[in-house]
Amino acid sequence: MSKKNDKAATTSAESDAGLKGKAYDKELNRLQIELSYLQAWVKKSGARIVIIFEGRDAAGKGGVIKRLTEKVSPRVFRVVALPAPGDREKSQIYMQRYFQHLPAGGEVVIFDRSWYNRPGVERVMGFCSEKKARRFLETTPRFEAALVESGILLLKYFLDVSEEEQEKRFRQRVEDPLRQWKLSPMDVESYNRWWDYTRAYDEMITATDTRHAPWWIVPSNDKKRARINCISHILKSIPYEHVPFDKPVFGKRQKRPDDFVSDPTPRNTVPEVLQTPS
Repeated sequence: MSKKNDKAATTSAESDAGLKGKAYDKELNRLQIELSYLQAWVKKSGARIVIIFEGRDAAGKGGVIKRLTEKVSPRVFRVVALPAPGDREKSQIYMQRYFQHLPAGGEVVIFDRSWYNRPGVERVMGFCSEKKARRFLETTPRFEAALVESGILLLKYFLDVSEEEQEKRFRQRVEDPLRQWKLSPMDVESYNRWWDYTRAYDEMITATDTRHAPWWIVPSNDKKRARINCISHILKSIPYEHVPFDKPVFGKRQKRPDDFVSDPTPRNTVPEVLQTPS
């Protein structure tokens, strides 16, 4: 990202000094209730929504996506996090592997990294030629325009952190067994090639920030504030309405039949681990 956005990310975190726990929990709960209303509207209206999350490594994309989806149905909010392409996929049209994951009516598809791998990691690491990367930057605005014209609502977010904050998070991953799985060889390379990625991301955003599919930068030095800001923006960007909930009427539960006999076959029961307080 540019120096301007690096500065914005740092300034935001320093001036707000972190979002406090209770305030964060209260606001996150409110937003997740709104997401449940959004879900009901998406199902009823047949809306098709694509949300793209890109950004610096260790910028907190996973944390935003987790809070965005943890209280809604995975059949409506579908997360797509594709692995590296196989030999067959490498022989296809670049966008082909992403087509099959676009939403049908009543779906929200969340890309945890997306077709923007090409001008990002693929370009920086030499996994694609410079010619292919530039061709991507030229054609992608037309591709996204076609998606929007077809009725898909497309939202694009780039999470940004400072060099210092990224290094802090990488070192936390080294020391914490619960986070070590997050530290990949590509993360190490992104640490070493900070300015190569900065140039690539700057050019990517400049070339693909369009009126029909603009980029939204999420300063993420403060993870909690980034989650609240991003989810709030998503909700404000979608013209949803509260759909009345049709409360079900529960009938009378059937009585135990007089001839019912419990099966005496022994069952395997998971043993208790914690002692029950006396």
